[in-house]
Amino acid sequence: MLTTHPFDDDKLREECGIFGVAGAEDAAAMTALGLHALQHRGQEAAGITSFDGEHFHTHRALGRVAGNFDNPQTMEPLKGSMAIGHVRYSTTGETALRNVQPLYADLASGGFSVAHNGNISNAVKLRRELVREGSIFQSTSDTETIIHLVATSQYRSLIDRFIDALKKVEGAYSLICMTSEGMIACRDPLGIRPLVIGRLGDSYIFASETVALDVVGAEYIRSVEPGELVVVTGGVLRSHHPFVKMAPRPCIFEHVYFSRPDSIVDGSSVYTVRKAIGAELASENPVEADLVIPVPDSGTPAAIGYAQASGLPFELGIIRSHYVGRTFIQPSDGVRHLGVKLKHNANKPLVDGKKVVLIDDSIVRGTTSSKIVEMMREAGAAEVHMRIASPPTMHSCFYGVDTPEREKLLAAQRSVEEMRQYIRADSLAFLSIEGLYRAVGEAERDDSNPSYCDACFTGCYPTRLTDLEERESPDQFSLLAERVG
Repeated sequence: MLTTHPFDDDKLREECGIFGVAGAEDAAAMTALGLHALQHRGQEAAGITSFDGEHFHTHRALGRVAGNFDNPQTMEPLKGSMAIGHVRYSTTGETALRNVQPLYADLASGGFSVAHNGNISNAVKLRRELVREGSIFQSTSDTETIIHLVATSQYRSLIDRFIDALKKVEGAYSLICMTSEGMIACRDPLGIRPLVIGRLGDSYIFASETVALDVVGAEYIRSVEPGELVVVTGGVLRSHHPFVKMAPRPCIFEHVYFSRPDSIVDGSSVYTVRKAIGAELASENPVEADLVIPVPDSGTPAAIGYAQASGLPFELGIIRSHYVGRTFIQPSDGVRHLGVKLKHNANKPLVDGKKVVLIDDSIVRGTTSSKIVEMMREAGAAEVHMRIASPPTMHSCFYGVDTPEREKLLAAQRSVEEMRQYIRADSLAFLSIEGLYRAVGEAERDDSNPSYCDACFTGCYPTRLTDLEERESPDQFSLLAERVG
């Protein structure tokens, strides 16, 4: 039986990755390279749409970039000097080809293609209204809502219609759109999801992370500002700020886990921030031990920071296989509990007889943590202490990150001591929210106006959650309303 890897659901799933290039030969090939660099942000599906001056060309497929966009038969038809691409992990809509982006539509003004990273938190309400007015949807993705809002806007120019559409949506979005006239890139007014600008010769490039610029040899210029709309036509970049200016609230979990450590997010090196997170964790939660061991790979930079700050040796006590995908052949349920060893295996000669500190980025359901602790004990560890490089994940995300329902989040249902008992560690401690803010360069967290979206830790949501509110009971709605700020 082909089944999902049993421990893939014990991480917050990366949302999506987007890439676009305007004014370059072989734009589609460059986009494929950029998507390779963003593959960690979504492995369920990938797509590229190009424009050759007359026609739009699209290829979308389930699966990863490699295998779908590494052969001439696929890439040769994707002609043109302008292209956008998307890697997807579904946060809204089923995993089906009709939901794979970029989405394309023929509007009255011409072809319009869009790649979206984020989540529209009032998409259900908007979709219901649009269908009532006659719109016919071809997907279950919230991204298609934006296309219909643009199509039905009463403004004359495409830019004005696009702005009109965005003023009706709530939630988080970074968008790269392509028309016959040029490329549009924008970020929601709070800047929750990331988007950067690069330059390569005469071409402009947009991407979710700077690593995608690195892989194509582009120069990182800057981030798209929260609420900014950037238009590239005829090789000229123009910036617009059509929305009411708001205090930015970028996702703080980009620094903890989502972004690649070699990326720059909001002007800061992710690797440097993660080492600082580890140092803060060591300062807040020291322990007498022999070794600091990362849970690979996401725990590695924080573990280095923890080791340096604590003076304890850093060692690779867990070896990860990089050849296990999200699915594997599982002959029977009887070996399901062994699944974690396909990805992680103890370095037994190193661990045997030692007191170890395990560093991981987060605990979601706790299934992997309990298996990793068990693995260390089987390898002969004398003591196993778990340190988590973020605060407890107690709330679901509604901004483009696939998190379990709150009742499935271990920290939402149990105290830290109860969690320690569940994973069977000798001790368990999390980084405080104050420590996390110090690590990203903030002296302290302003409770009345935090400078990041940290809702998964605090429950303080920066926007309305219309679709959720309409599903909840009055009592639940009142409680939610108190947390939205």
